[in-house]
Amino acid sequence: MKGKAKGGSKIAFGQYGLMALEPDWITSQQIESARVALTRFIKKGGKLWVRIFPDKPVSKKPAETRMGKGKGAPDHWVAVVKPGRIMFELEGVNLETGKRAMTLAAHKLPILTKFVYRKED
Repeated sequence: MKGKAKGGSKIAFGQYGLMALEPDWITSQQIESARVALTRFIKKGGKLWVRIFPDKPVSKKPAETRMGKGKGAPDHWVAVVKPGRIMFELEGVNLETGKRAMTLAAHKLPILTKFVYRKED
């Protein structure tokens, strides 16, 4: 979870967030894996928002298929993530629990991320 972000996204719903630091495609399986890791760690203690949605289909042709004959069928779905995008938000837990939960979720993702939180006034 190191690096520099280039975006100006802010936390909109929760108190803690997980920000992307690299551009990449995040698959629906990776999003679900991170979501499960977060919800299992916080148990029933907080509320979670998933701010990315896999709305881009990725097609793939079957193995050992000759060239031509059109495009392959949709194989899986991805969410296009750019640097600075808040992917997950969390509230209702303390700082230590939020940071540990976001670290567990970050390990499920293929990009560098950064833990961010809303400053209390």
